[in-house]
Amino acid sequence: MNKLYLWGIIIAIAMLGATYVTVGYQKGGLNGDIVNMLAVAGAVALVIITIFVVIKYVRQMQVDQASGELADESWDNIGEYKNELPMGWALMFLGTMVWGMWYFLAGYPVNAYSQIGEYNEDVAAHDAKFEKEYASITGSRLVEMGESVYLVECVACHGLNADGNNEVDAADLNARVSEKTVKYVVNHGSNNKLLGTEMPMPDRNGLFNAETGALITDKEIDEVAAFVAGGLKDTNSAGAKVFAGVCSSCHGPDGKGMEYVAPDIATWSQPLIVNVLNNGKVGTIGKMPAMDRLNSKQKEAVAAYVISLTQGE
Repeated sequence: MNKLYLWGIIIAIAMLGATYVTVGYQKGGLNGDIVNMLAVAGAVALVIITIFVVIKYVRQMQVDQASGELADESWDNIGEYKNELPMGWALMFLGTMVWGMWYFLAGYPVNAYSQIGEYNEDVAAHDAKFEKEYASITGSRLVEMGESVYLVECVACHGLNADGNNEVDAADLNARVSEKTVKYVVNHGSNNKLLGTEMPMPDRNGLFNAETGALITDKEIDEVAAFVAGGLKDTNSAGAKVFAGVCSSCHGPDGKGMEYVAPDIATWSQPLIVNVLNNGKVGTIGKMPAMDRLNSKQKEAVAAYVISLTQGE
């Protein structure tokens, strides 16, 4: 037997033996997992194909002689033969494509076992158990739950004191709305699904003062922003007059909002906060993402906690 073939067989046996020993000494071995089995099968195929190719071309370099038809082009009188595509290479190329399609469609389909899938199933089961167990809690216990969820999901942006790190990273939740936010919404409009539906508020180009019949001015925006941010308390202020002429037709004379028309801008409410958690929100500071990780009870609890911040509970 040619020494080259003998060495190829020895190396193949050694590498396959090392693969077997490595897999065999792992805890649980292949454990019946199709991914592990396919990985080992791929490793075995790679070893065999590599050794076969190396032997073939080393042997070819030993015994073959150049022959055939030269191509028309040459470089410094160095020509190139018109070599046909090697049959073995073509078969391996096609075989790889066939194997790839089989792997994605049958060998490891989308609905097969995966650690991510198992994790998602465990999370869904835990959420269902959680919602059933805590479905009836209310009052102070609900606020305590909301604080716990807040400290995990919300504190990174809104801060430990819920002030949005002085409104640098997020809104200050200790007050219903700030002057900066009111000005932004008046100037740019809003379509953040605060009512849970697509009910956009127009920007300043669509806001008329009923008393003057003119578009809202910069001065009026400053005045109404101060009035709303102050809790709509100073009813004798210039901002109160602007609010009555521009905003009250949608938000109501007390700012408590109107169903299907405009949200409550005087106080926090559970539906409002839940809608923000469901849909996210765009504002003067940036974009808050929808909190899809939270289930309905957790969102209800966060709403209870935020409401408690302005009620001193």
